[in-house]
Amino acid sequence: MSAAPQLAPPPERIDHLVEGMTLLDPARERGLLVVLPHPDDESFSSGGTMALAADAGVPVTYLCGTFGDMGRRMGSPFFATRESMRDVRERELAEACLVLGARYELLGMRDRTVEFEDPHVVAARVREVVERLQPSTVITFYPGHAVHPDHDAMGAATVQALAGLDGKRPQLLAVAVGDRALLREALGPPHVAVDIRTVRQRKLDALRAHRSQTELMFQRWLEQRDEDDQARAFREEMLTVERFYRL
Repeated sequence: MSAAPQLAPPPERIDHLVEGMTLLDPARERGLLVVLPHPDDESFSSGGTMALAADAGVPVTYLCGTFGDMGRRMGSPFFATRESMRDVRERELAEACLVLGARYELLGMRDRTVEFEDPHVVAARVREVVERLQPSTVITFYPGHAVHPDHDAMGAATVQALAGLDGKRPQLLAVAVGDRALLREALGPPHVAVDIRTVRQRKLDALRAHRSQTELMFQRWLEQRDEDDQARAFREEMLTVERFYRL
């Protein structure tokens, strides 16, 4: 496994990263449910938020839509095959969730096919989990602004799931993916931010647990390959603050 890259000290102030946003304290949640399609989506998008909530004793669950069995990477060097990928990625997910202090459940859909599932059926399955766990906040992808068809479909199903709830609904937060300037033009600035500086190493360790998909990324970080000042700034921000839109 690749060595972890050296982290620069976290910035002392993050005002410029969260300007105009509401700071969310995950420790104040009653329960946190993250609903995304793939193993590793949780660590990239909201690993710090999950760790902070878990450290405060908040129940944290990752509802993962697929096994990630069509992951585009097989390790670096290769150690997985298309046949073994499902088992490899579930083991990696279990390890990452252990690092973050979360439990996980799998919906068991095939990777890269979520967009072809009946959205009403997927929404009903998500709704059942929400009703059973009663989280105060649910995190998913922003439909139409999440790059990958599985991301968009899982986000849309989660929005539909919460819309069908009777009574009080949990707060729904969405992760938008893509060029930040284009996202701000389309959606405006994110509404909510979480300061993850105290758990940035945990997020990094959770990402490293998804070895089949992230090992090449870490090798490039160490060797500073294909990385310019903008890419380095994005990496440091990813380990400093997590941003969400309210839906």
